[in-house]
Amino acid sequence: MSDAQKFLRLTVELTVEVLDVDALQAAAMAEIRHPDAELTDEERTEQAELVSSDETGASALQWLIEPEHVLQLVEHIEEIEPREAVLGVEPSEGPSEDEDDEDHIHA
Repeated sequence: MSDAQKFLRLTVELTVEVLDVDALQAAAMAEIRHPDAELTDEERTEQAELVSSDETGASALQWLIEPEHVLQLVEHIEEIEPREAVLGVEPSEGPSEDEDDEDHIHA
């Protein structure tokens, strides 16, 4: 095997249905207000406004997903070292037809 570094990009797409956007926003607001959030008062206000004004719940969900949760997908694999994790949450029209097929879920 070559000593050259090799990188692989893992792409995961997950569509969720927001059952209660108000509760989702409230949970995100609790995280924003938490003292461990390490935000300035200005940042706290800005993030709170962003979450409360986003009717889709995407901003709230992004606040509630910890980067460590994403890294848990691969932490048990000793032959790799995670180098970068990027998470984006955006509104969707709903699951595509092939997403309804349970064969795509490998849990």
